[in-house]
Amino acid sequence: MPGMGTYLQTRNPVVVSAFHSALLHQFEIVLAVVAVLSLVFNVLRTSQYRRALSAGTIEAAPGGRAWGAGPEPAARRLLRIGSGLLWIGDGLLQLQPGMPLGMAPGVLSPSAASSPGWVQHLVNVGVGIWSRHPVQAAAATVWIQVGIGALLLLAPRPRWSRLAGVAALAWGLVVWSFGEAFGGVFGHGASFLFGTPGAALFYCAAGALLALPESRWAGDRLGRTVLRLLGVLWVGAAVLQAWPGRGSWQGAPHGAPSGSLAAMVDQMAQTSQPGVVASWVRAFGRFDAAHGWGVNLVVVAALAAVGAACWSRDRRVLRAGAVGAVVLCLADWVLVQDMGFFGGLGTDPNSMIPLALLVVAGYVAVVRAAAPVVAPVVARPPDPAPVAGAGAGRSGHDGEAGPRRRRWDDLTPGALSRALLAVAAVGVVLIGAVPMAAAGADPHADPILATAADGTPDVVDTPAPGFRLEDQRGRPVSLAGLRGRTVALTFLDPVCTSDCPVIAQEFKQADGLLGADARRVVMVAIVVNPIYRSLAFTNAFDRQEGLDHLANWLYLTGSVSALERVWDAYGVEADVTPAGAMVDHSDLAYVIDARGHTREVLSADPGDGAADASSFAVYLTDAVDTVLHR
Repeated sequence: MPGMGTYLQTRNPVVVSAFHSALLHQFEIVLAVVAVLSLVFNVLRTSQYRRALSAGTIEAAPGGRAWGAGPEPAARRLLRIGSGLLWIGDGLLQLQPGMPLGMAPGVLSPSAASSPGWVQHLVNVGVGIWSRHPVQAAAATVWIQVGIGALLLLAPRPRWSRLAGVAALAWGLVVWSFGEAFGGVFGHGASFLFGTPGAALFYCAAGALLALPESRWAGDRLGRTVLRLLGVLWVGAAVLQAWPGRGSWQGAPHGAPSGSLAAMVDQMAQTSQPGVVASWVRAFGRFDAAHGWGVNLVVVAALAAVGAACWSRDRRVLRAGAVGAVVLCLADWVLVQDMGFFGGLGTDPNSMIPLALLVVAGYVAVVRAAAPVVAPVVARPPDPAPVAGAGAGRSGHDGEAGPRRRRWDDLTPGALSRALLAVAAVGVVLIGAVPMAAAGADPHADPILATAADGTPDVVDTPAPGFRLEDQRGRPVSLAGLRGRTVALTFLDPVCTSDCPVIAQEFKQADGLLGADARRVVMVAIVVNPIYRSLAFTNAFDRQEGLDHLANWLYLTGSVSALERVWDAYGVEADVTPAGAMVDHSDLAYVIDARGHTREVLSADPGDGAADASSFAVYLTDAVDTVLHR
């Protein structure tokens, strides 16, 4: 209830529906792009086939590769595929229905809460764009990230693949600055274990490495450079973790306040997630609370040891360091970062997975160092013997008469298909990037926000969802049993002390304004608190608001599962606030006619209560009167 009214909940049905519609429309565009490129593929392959026939051979250059690319270095291939899968996974996480309205207040703003003013100002630019255009921004992010991932996986080498790395670097910098507030590096209490310097920075590093010429992956120099830079990061993390006064050394002995790690773990354990994962996190939180000093000592030693090992020239030490780094990353990812993507607003798996990918790629680049990459010269098949009357007026490769081979004649079907799929991936990125750019340039809020705040408009003659609950006297009540009378329906929290009492009074006032017609109307409220839902609470609320003597008033309750089914059916969101009795929920009112059909859906945001009859009470009365006399 507090802060509700016209405040839009993250799963507002109007916005979620618009988000899904935008995604569906853009997906249709993606399918159209793929269909066009499939047609192009067939045209080019047909052209190749016909030219091969005219040249006297059916085969193109045997074993031909796209534009002379040699074998891809193993470390680069690992980093490219791993990064591509991470980008696609992040894009799919953006499909969560809470993203349009939940991203700005739930992810962007909190990321900069402890940062300096200039960082908050920068992040607020992104918050403003997202808040004004939540549907466009959320949908655009899906396609940009999925498109970058597909481009990394499919782009032909070497140039297109390097451009994919540039795209990953560019978008990663946008996310790191506007979305992660530079990973919290300028904020108070930054901790490597919690995600600093930010997952997006590691995505940027991977993109920058993939944008390098493939010749740079020859030998072990690049791999050693990567590991040494990561070694500096590990050692710096150890220093910060060991720094006195940051709360890392204390647990919760003898009831003392929890240290920062224990507090973080306890917070993550409250996230909605599979029970087995939550049990692991809670168990580690209890252990850290009891042995905080010892846990931090092990963490500091492990970070320092991994950092030192990354500087070694001995491959056995490097192997031990890489294994230790991956183990430490996985342990932190599961036990502290709680895998990063649970809770409905997780946008990526947090920092430890991309960091582990960089460590493994650097190690592979060292141990599988290859000879310098030289673009092989693909020998062309000898020109066919001239055929009488064929190829007249065309010059061959050596100035002799003969057919001229075109660039795509040496492309295998696989190389050609990868090139066209890369074009499709670029198209997917543009499907997201163009609306995002347009949203950033538009200072006006999307009209969908006003529509969502005012409730679902123009709901006319649709069957109302049925329910079977019990009233304040314990008697069973169903919507079917109320047929023949008009129903004014809302949802109230019996322990609310702010909006719900006001809404209840406006229903009571509306009943009085109806006069004699009130006999044909039932005023119904349904409990919207999964904890305080017993008859004792509903009756106490009725007495408090003077509703216990209203003959046509029903305050319905039931089991949690029965109530949740009704909330879902009527598009009502109910969020239990931490350490609070009241529940945040949607303020909606429905007018259902005598046939059981919904005829009006109203925003039940209460008025100021200063007048004898508030604006909502009059609005509700007019809506009920209209339905009664249709």
